[in-house]
Parts: sequence; C-alpha cells; structure tokens
Amino acid sequence: MKLEAIRDMAKTHGLQTSKRTKADLIKAIQKDEGNFDCYATAYAGLCDQNGCLWRDDCFAAARTGG
Repeated sequence: MKLEAIRDMAKTHGLQTSKRTKADLIKAIQKDEGNFDCYATAYAGLCDQNGCLWRDDCFAAARTGG
C-alpha cells in the first residue's frame, strides 16, 4: 500500500501522520485497532495473522529491514 493511502487511513484513526515512517504509521494503526503492532517483524517469514491487511507488505519489509 502506498504511503499516502496509509496516511489517509491513519488520519481516520485520529493519528498524527507527519514525520512518521510507513512502518511506524502501520504499527500505530495496528495498535489503535487492537491488534499486535508487529509490522515488519516476521523476519523468518512466519506469521499467524492470516487476515492481516498488511501481511504481504510486512513480509517484504521484514526482508529489507523495515
């Protein structure tokens, strides 16, 4: 997902978006939704959150270090 779309989503959650990285915004959204704020932590390619909106991006980000 593009950063601008993530910023828009964060704003709907009432989150501050300026000066925040993509990973930080996603983790803030996850936490606000009551989920694990685990974006980009699936370093071994393992994750039990099959319905996660960020799943594909998460694996890619974990491989590149965030």
